[in-house]
Amino acid sequence: MSAGEPLTAKKLAATIVSAIVIMLIVMFACSLVGPRVISFKAVFSPAGPVEAINPDYEIFVHVRLPRIILACLVGAALACSGVVFQALLRNPLADPYILGISSGAGLGAIVAVISGLNWTLWGRSPIAVFAFVGALGTVWLVWFIGRTTGRSNVTGLLLAGVVVNAFFSAVIMFLTSVAKSQDVHSTIFWLMGNMTEEDFFVLWVGAGSVLAGIVGLFYISPQLNALSFGADDARSMGVNTARTQMIAFAIAAAITAVAVSLSGLVGFVGLVVPHGVRLVFGPDHRQLLPVSAVAGAIFLVAADTLARTVVAPAQLPVGVVTAIVGGPFFLILLVKYTRRVGWLGK
Repeated sequence: MSAGEPLTAKKLAATIVSAIVIMLIVMFACSLVGPRVISFKAVFSPAGPVEAINPDYEIFVHVRLPRIILACLVGAALACSGVVFQALLRNPLADPYILGISSGAGLGAIVAVISGLNWTLWGRSPIAVFAFVGALGTVWLVWFIGRTTGRSNVTGLLLAGVVVNAFFSAVIMFLTSVAKSQDVHSTIFWLMGNMTEEDFFVLWVGAGSVLAGIVGLFYISPQLNALSFGADDARSMGVNTARTQMIAFAIAAAITAVAVSLSGLVGFVGLVVPHGVRLVFGPDHRQLLPVSAVAGAIFLVAADTLARTVVAPAQLPVGVVTAIVGGPFFLILLVKYTRRVGWLGK
């Protein structure tokens, strides 16, 4: 469906189903790609002796499938969060990390490493747990500061995000300078994005949380459409702006924190994907949110596949790939299409 056509329930359903089909095809194709070529037929071939090991099955089930599922849920979460923050802040450069989420997660992660904690919570390491708490706590700190700066909530949030991000980054640099070298290396590698997860329980809990958040955001998508024109215009349309902003902000912050705790920091997904989807399908959040979720999943699955194959048998952090691909792509979008997206000029 083109951006100029009116959106109907039938067209919306067709678009979402088509996007999901494409995502499943990409997931299937990427599951067969890697340093070792595997056969999908061999994965489910009849079992031999009890002691025999099916290497194709082991690679598919315990290595590639968890990575692909994790990449899907992280990509979907970051893309939807990017859509929400761009709508709330009315800033085309907004993404899930503009409000200090990256520095908060990084601070939590390095505190966990330096403290030498080795317990687990629901299968998660202290790094993941502390990163989740740091990301969620930071974004709410920014929200509180922004709300107390006055009526210009957008400007207050942006300035608070910049200041908190800079302060926490300075604390991270200090802690890094006094930490042991091996601790610093593990923390930095995790922060660059790491799609490794073999616990299916954790994956399904994370997927359920992200899916619930996306459904909640879709439910308030008409209000997000109104907010894209500004708070005053939204209020004139009968939208409870304060309530909508709080709900949208809370859900976006929560699913971003879940994504960060599972994968580390993966940049540009929440910045590039919403713009690409908006340019193709238009700015209606009823369509923009679900399609961005699927497109984010596709983008990150493809990026992770590239990360684990381009320098095989070594692996690149997926955040490196998304930055290399997403940076130039975003600059092209910014230069070529900015004037075509009406709400950017408001």
